[in-house]
Amino acid sequence: MPVPYRIFGAEMSPYSVKVRAYARYKGLPHQWLNRGGENAAEYAKHAKIQIVPLVVTPDSEAIQDSTPIIERLERDHPEPSIHPRDPALNFLSALIEELADEWGNKWMFHYRWRREIDQKASAMRLALAMNPALDEAGQTAFAEQIRQRMVGRVWFVGSSEATAPFIEETFHAALAQLDAHLKGRAYLFGARPSFADFALWGQIYNMWTDPTPCAIIEARAQNVLAWIQRMAWPKAEGEFEAWRTLEPTLLPIIHDWAGELFMPWTLANAEALARPEEEFTVTLRGKIWRQKPQKYHAKSLEALRAKFAAVKSDRTLAGILERANVHGLSA
Repeated sequence: MPVPYRIFGAEMSPYSVKVRAYARYKGLPHQWLNRGGENAAEYAKHAKIQIVPLVVTPDSEAIQDSTPIIERLERDHPEPSIHPRDPALNFLSALIEELADEWGNKWMFHYRWRREIDQKASAMRLALAMNPALDEAGQTAFAEQIRQRMVGRVWFVGSSEATAPFIEETFHAALAQLDAHLKGRAYLFGARPSFADFALWGQIYNMWTDPTPCAIIEARAQNVLAWIQRMAWPKAEGEFEAWRTLEPTLLPIIHDWAGELFMPWTLANAEALARPEEEFTVTLRGKIWRQKPQKYHAKSLEALRAKFAAVKSDRTLAGILERANVHGLSA
């Protein structure tokens, strides 16, 4: 039996389940491990920073951060590929992957910790996962500690009384667009999952496990619901599509999600870090967005720009990005 990959993760971490779904798609033998409890010492041995997921390869090499993890594993296990061969589609997949990790996380984190019903449900699930040996009274007390701590951290994704309506409005619109795009289509770029699918699914799957967004998804987006379930154990059902068949429903997604939301936000975030500023504001769809800058995202923006630099001469891609109003990818 081959030595398995070890994935230290958490069910309620969108980045962890993103990597697990990838491992399932590739058919990689793996163990799914909680970072705490009996696995704590092994996790601490390999973790350079205290985050999940952490993957330990069969050669005992440790890799952290979901995007580099998948990029590394894809080099080692290129088939079935998660990257369309077409350079334009390949970059669009990378763009949506980055967008999902950063802007999609705002939707997920906001809904998880905004309303009392979601706060209590999420906190109890986390408490049970982190310390299942506690008795009922202990679990309840621990869950309340988690709830108080996490509710106080929503500022990190920019969620506030002022931005809450906008976050929810953009999610409702995005859900409708995604549902239309997935009608008669198994995955975002055709009949097999792409880089983008894993990242976006990680966020939306986690939303589906929380009471309020679950109700929204199940009531309004049956195609998205089918995709959520399909992506738990994804498989190649055919080939990637060409842009001509994807365009009618994918171009509006790129325009609205990347052109109007993600790129203006990420550029403002990078500028705030460069100055530096404690807080920044940016106008998104005519609404003022205010938050503290996110240091990590400046690095991931650099990585996205490097990917763009390799394909920026592609005329098809240039035309798509222009029509989608996506600017700022050149450093």
